[in-house]
Amino acid sequence: MEILLDKRAVKQIRLSAQDAIEEGDTETLRDDILDSFSEDQVEEIERRIDTDFYDFLGDTLEEWSGEDVDELLDLLESQLADVGVELKFESVEAAGDDDADDDFDADDDDDLDAEEPVDDDD
Repeated sequence: MEILLDKRAVKQIRLSAQDAIEEGDTETLRDDILDSFSEDQVEEIERRIDTDFYDFLGDTLEEWSGEDVDELLDLLESQLADVGVELKFESVEAAGDDDADDDFDADDDDDLDAEEPVDDDD
């Protein structure tokens, strides 16, 4: 079985994982991951894992170091592969998010350039 999570779902998981890293709470992250899958996908996964997908996600999150979003996605992909589910992620970069970050960084750089003389006084 192959599951492709769309850009929106990947972005939501990434944002939620970042929040979990900062706050140390994975309950919302677990719910957001669960919401990324359709009911049919959840049912198929539960047939393969012989347990509740919510519990499966909890076990996966317990194995996660809680420090790196990519590590979480890799772990989730690996855990599902062990039960015959090939999980693929649409690239969030294709949604133009990196360009927005680059624009924001460029604006920040301009602000820093304007502030450089103030920093030179130190």
